[in-house]
This record gives sequence, structure tokens and C-alpha cells, in this order.
Amino acid sequence: MTQDPIISIKGLYKIFGPDAKSKIALVQNGMGKDELLETHGHVLGLRDIDIDIAQGKVTVIMGLSGSGKSTLIRHLNRLIDPTAGEVVVNGEDVLQYDETRLRALRQQTMSMVFQKFALLPHRTVLENAGMSRRVRGEDQDTADAEGGKWLDRVGLGGNGGQYPHQLSGGMQQRVGIARALASDSPIMLMDEAFSALDPLIRTDMQDLLLELQNELHKTIVFITHDLDEALKLADHLVILKDGAIIQQGEPQHILLNPADPYIEDFVSDINRARVLRVRSVMQPPHTNGFDFSGTVDGNATLESLIELSGGDTNCCYKVADDGIDIGVLDMKDLVRALVPARPSSENGVEAR
Repeated sequence: MTQDPIISIKGLYKIFGPDAKSKIALVQNGMGKDELLETHGHVLGLRDIDIDIAQGKVTVIMGLSGSGKSTLIRHLNRLIDPTAGEVVVNGEDVLQYDETRLRALRQQTMSMVFQKFALLPHRTVLENAGMSRRVRGEDQDTADAEGGKWLDRVGLGGNGGQYPHQLSGGMQQRVGIARALASDSPIMLMDEAFSALDPLIRTDMQDLLLELQNELHKTIVFITHDLDEALKLADHLVILKDGAIIQQGEPQHILLNPADPYIEDFVSDINRARVLRVRSVMQPPHTNGFDFSGTVDGNATLESLIELSGGDTNCCYKVADDGIDIGVLDMKDLVRALVPARPSSENGVEAR
């Protein structure tokens, strides 16, 4: 039985301007972003967004600058209110919340990690890490205990007495993550959280997030403009353009089945061998007289399998998950998967 989504975004529109509600019908009838701005002086932020966000999974929302991704994430905790639509969290439309319930949502249900760290410069690292507890009115000892626990977990134990300016960018962002985790909220919103970091530090932070997620199973909504980052982190990927969803679904499926020329262009330069997993290109379990060269994990990358096989396209491997056979991978299928696919209208993933 499929679990109900923890967050459901339904028919969401956002138009910026003095008479936004009167422009909804124009957008619904096909008026685009450029025309709306040119003829009516209003900016189209989001157009008819529908996303179900699964509990305990990482949903990545990505797109280029101006695509609406940061606008969208700010609707979840109502830093921005929509022009039309619903944002349902745990079965309740948060747009109906009064100030008290909205404050509780932000303090207890959702935490946020920002691109520019958003640490208080006059507070120590420990005080910053425990800030969510202090905002709730909890005592200093509790806040420090929770903040210190998560500082240790993100690798900053012993740095609690320092101030943000004494830390590197990567260390400051670790404090931001510790602060979000210290709140003990089930949902984490991460808006371009690693975009300001150097590439090597960024990779370390991605690995840390995946390590923590494997342990904690938070519901994470992650915003990025970087496709490599999105493919690495996402359980569910949503790609925006001009405020609308172009395609969403399981990342591996999107990469193998682009539903639109825009998506095809988007994924064309990706190192497919490094990103694609064996499970995405394997066949159902069978033998057919194959002389198997060994057994590989379904989550192994195609790059690792190329290395294992020495590039021999005559090899064939059993594919297993926790010791159970789940498929067969013929190296010839692997080679075909390295060639980008043309977009298809019948790929089983929502496209519009």
C-alpha cells in the first residue's frame, strides 16, 4: 500500500504584481511569462504546480535561475503565499493556518537550511546550533545539549566556542545543518544549501547529507541548479522551467527517458556512466545459458561495472540486492544505456 505524501502541492500558482488574482485566468489560458510581464506588468513565478512529497525521502527541485525553484520552496512554510492553490502538510492546508499554527509549523515541523548560512554573527557556534530550541522557549542547558550533540554529528565537536567568522564556508554550513537537525523537525527545507561552497567541500557536504539521511530518514526538499547534485541526492526529481514543471519522477528514469527536448538538452552533458545505476539498465532475472562473470550490486554505478569488466562487452553479471538476485546485466545493454535517449511522450513520467 502506497503511503500518503507528507506534503502535497496542488494547483499552485504564484503571480507577482498588484492585481495578481485577476491574471490567473490569463495564465491558465496559456499566457507565458514573457507576455504576462510585457503586456500586464506582472511576473509569473509558478504555474499549476502539482507535487507529492514522500515521507522520509529526498525530493530535489531544480532548474536554472528564474525557473521558480526558490519561490516554490518558500511556499511550503509560507514565507510566500500563493496566488492560488493548496499546500497540504500532514493532511492540513497550511494556507488556512492562523499566526499561532503557522509559527508552530516553522518551529516544530519544518526547519530550513539557507544558501548563505544565515548564522548569527554575535552568537557562538554552539548558540547558533541550539537556536531553534531557544526560539521555542527551551532553557539554555537543553538548547546547548541538543546543539552540541548535532555539532558532534556533523564533525564540529570542539568548535562550539568559536564564532561564525572564525569558520570556513563549509564549516559554517555544517553549523546550519546542525541547527536544522537540533530542531528535531521531520521536514528539512534546503535552499541551494551547498551552492556557495567550493566544489570539493560541496561534495563532502553532499556525502554528509546522504550519510545523515541514511540514518535519520528525514523528509528533505532540496533546491539546486546543479543536475549532478540533483541526480546524486534525489529520490524524486522535479525539473522546472519558467515556473512550470517540465518533468518529474525517479532521477534514473528521467535520465534514461527525457520527456521533452528541454530535458534532453539538460541531461546531454551528464557523465551517464558515473550517474546511472545497474538497477536502471538491468533485465529481469534469467539465465538463458549465460556464463556469468560475477554478481554486482543493483546500486553500483555503470562506471564501476565498466572498470570491473575491463570494458569487455561479452561479460554478463547477475544483479543482487541484499543477497537476493534481482536481475541480469549484459554489458551490451550497459553500452546502449550510455547513449542519450531521444525524448518520448510515453515514458511513464509526468511531463508538461
